[in-house]
Amino acid sequence: MAKSNSASGVARARSCGVVLTLLGLLPIAAAAQTSLTSAHLDQFDAQKTAVVLRNGERLAYIDAGQRDAPPLVLIHGYTDSARDWAPIAPLLTPRFRLIIVDLRGHGLSGKPDCCYTRFDFAYDIKLLLDALHLGTADVAAHSLGSIVAQTFAELWPESTRRLVLISSTGTSFGPAEPAGSPTPTQTPADSWLAAVAELNDPIDPDSAFMRDWWKVSIAYNLEFARRQQRDAAAIPARVWRAIADQCLIGVDLRSMLPRVRASTLLIWGARDTLVSDAGREALRSGIAQVDVRTFSSLGHDLFWEDPRAVATVMIDFLTKQ
Repeated sequence: MAKSNSASGVARARSCGVVLTLLGLLPIAAAAQTSLTSAHLDQFDAQKTAVVLRNGERLAYIDAGQRDAPPLVLIHGYTDSARDWAPIAPLLTPRFRLIIVDLRGHGLSGKPDCCYTRFDFAYDIKLLLDALHLGTADVAAHSLGSIVAQTFAELWPESTRRLVLISSTGTSFGPAEPAGSPTPTQTPADSWLAAVAELNDPIDPDSAFMRDWWKVSIAYNLEFARRQQRDAAAIPARVWRAIADQCLIGVDLRSMLPRVRASTLLIWGARDTLVSDAGREALRSGIAQVDVRTFSSLGHDLFWEDPRAVATVMIDFLTKQ
C-alpha cells in the first residue's frame, strides 16, 4: 500500500519502539534501484502461476527458491501485488522457498463480487498452502497483507511457524488525531480513503489520483512504480471499495491478537504516516512473543526503501534457534 503524504493528508508519525539504526548499508535509492531494471521485473513477473482453490477462487502466486528450503509466505499490501516483493526477494531466496501471492482482487488473481474481509483473504492463504502440501510456513506481510497474516496466525496457529508483520497495526490504518483536536466527523481511516469512494471504471493509470497514490514509490524506482500503477488501475473500482469497507475502515484487531502463538517480528518505519502509536502499542501488547525493529529514517514502504536492511532483520529472526 503505497500512499503519499499528500494523498493521505495525514501527519508525520512519531518515532516509537526500539530504534534500529543500520549504518554502512547501501543508500536507500541505490539499494532500491540496483536490481529493479525492466529485465529483472520482467523475469520476476514471468514466474507467476495460478491455482484454483477448493473454494473456487483463482489465486496467482510465485513459487521461488529451493523446494526443500523452509517455506516463507509473502503477502502484499492494498492495491499491490506479488511484485511488491521484487526488491527483497533475491535477498531471501538463498535461505527460503518463497510463496509470493496475489491476494484475491489483486494482480492476476480472481476478482470476485464477494468477499474481501480479512478472513476471506486468510482462508485463501490456507487453501493455497494445502494445495502446495505445506502444513507449516513462516509468514511475512506488509500493510493490508499484515492484517491478513495476523488473521492467518490467529485461525491456524499450527500452520504458522514464525510471523513477520511489516508496517502493521493492531487497530486500523490512519494516524491518530492530534491531541486536543475536536471530535472529527470522519475517522482518520475514512479521510485517507475518501477518494476511493469516488473511483469509477475504467481507472486511468495516469490519472492524478493514481499518480498521487504511487507518488512515494516513484521516488524509489520509476519503472517499478509504473508497473504497480498500471496493475492497481486494473483492479475494478468496486474491489478497491470492497477492500476498504470490509478490511480497512474502522477495524479493531485487538480482540483476536492473543490467539497469535507464533513468535512475531514487528518491523516499522518511524516515518510511517499510516500507523498510529495506538496501533503499534496494540500489537506490542496484544501478541505474546514479539521482537520489535523500528527504522528511524524509513516510512510505510520500508522494504522498498531499504530492502537489504529489512531482509537482514527478517533473516536473522526467521533463522535464529
